[in-house]
Amino acid sequence: MKLPDGPKSPPIMQVIQWMFNPLDYLEEAVNRYGEIFTGRIGLNGAPIVLVSNPQAIQQIFQGEFKEFGFAIEQKKFLEPLVGKYSVVILDGQTHRQHRQLLMPPFHGKRMQTYGQLICEITAKIMNQLPLVQPFVTRQVMKKISLEVMLQAVFGLQTGESGEYLKKLLISWLDFLGSPIRASFLYFTFLQKDLGAWSPWSYFCRLKQDIKQVLYREINYRRQNYDPERSDILTLLLSARDENNQGLTDEELHDEVLGLLIAGHEITAAAMTWGLYWIHHQPHVGEKLLAELHTLGDFQDPVSISQLPYLTAVCQETLRIYPTAIAASARVVNSPINLNGYKLEPGTMVMPCTYLVHHRQDLYPNSHQFLPERFLERQFSPYEYLPFGGGNRRCIGAALSMFEMKLVIATITSKYQLNLINKQPIKPQYQGFLLAPTGGVKMRIISQRQPLKPLAIAIPN
Repeated sequence: MKLPDGPKSPPIMQVIQWMFNPLDYLEEAVNRYGEIFTGRIGLNGAPIVLVSNPQAIQQIFQGEFKEFGFAIEQKKFLEPLVGKYSVVILDGQTHRQHRQLLMPPFHGKRMQTYGQLICEITAKIMNQLPLVQPFVTRQVMKKISLEVMLQAVFGLQTGESGEYLKKLLISWLDFLGSPIRASFLYFTFLQKDLGAWSPWSYFCRLKQDIKQVLYREINYRRQNYDPERSDILTLLLSARDENNQGLTDEELHDEVLGLLIAGHEITAAAMTWGLYWIHHQPHVGEKLLAELHTLGDFQDPVSISQLPYLTAVCQETLRIYPTAIAASARVVNSPINLNGYKLEPGTMVMPCTYLVHHRQDLYPNSHQFLPERFLERQFSPYEYLPFGGGNRRCIGAALSMFEMKLVIATITSKYQLNLINKQPIKPQYQGFLLAPTGGVKMRIISQRQPLKPLAIAIPN
């Protein structure tokens, strides 16, 4: 089977470059081989056809279940993280059923109930930071996002169970925070228990401890079911499919764990990038603050989330350095022609978010942070895909964007911050997401006075 041309270095070298320096790998490959090329970056160095042509991506997203299925290699990669029954690795009818059950908590009025919670958690954690003392922005954003996830997804407030779960999740996810340790997910032959303190044994032991806490809470909540609670776990406990079947304990565990991982790590990285850009380019922060002034003191999180410039800032943040640099891999089910390339069944294809977001025909001066591009035009789901696309688009995308807007708006309106280091910060691939190197060091200069409505025009 002949695949599109691509880098010629040995597979293990390509995987290592992908883990340590993926952006250079992608940019070198697309410049040499074009918008569809084959990289040996899959599980154990398997070939994957990377795609950055919007028309080809549209064909992939629209051809799911018929022309394209979920790649088994992707399942093997993610299963150690999220288990067997998370919607992110299910396929076929089971995937459709789980996705349908999970959709209601992330839309409409359910989303609004989380707004005030997000703002309150943000202010509480920021108020704990001393004035003028440096802090690592990503660590603070992780505290905020984890607290939001534990309360919004799981309904856990303060208490021994919540604090213990928080500690376990932080330790478990920090394990994968370096490319070296993340290699255990890419190379399955490393997934061996070599003793109590071997890396994979440590990873599995932490996961087992998390599992016990989650199962204990699920069991308690089943026995003490309260339909008045608004957290996502409560909604999932009551969800039923067309056959009146609910989710099993194992399915609930895997779905909740997947939501906690995505909502914690990925959203925190995105918010860190957003705060970095706002303060690295002061005119962006000034324009955003002027827009926030038009609302006065914050009362309505939904109104905040609808502000156009705030939305554009968040969209541009997710464009320039998308936390997930590629969408889920798919596998070709039947012979197809993909933008002139004939692909046979079994071929893995993967839309490359980062390369699409840096197409000069779509995003001129793509390495410049320019929120205005999202005020000037709309982009299709095949031109802008920070949350993936098709039937595998991130199910928590709306909540993640909602949280990102509210956290950035709350911090911008209440605190005057500045960057410790004025030099540009480079992205670093940390396990499975693109995060700013060093976590972005900042400090609070002062707390702002409550905003009052001003009859002003937002600067151009």
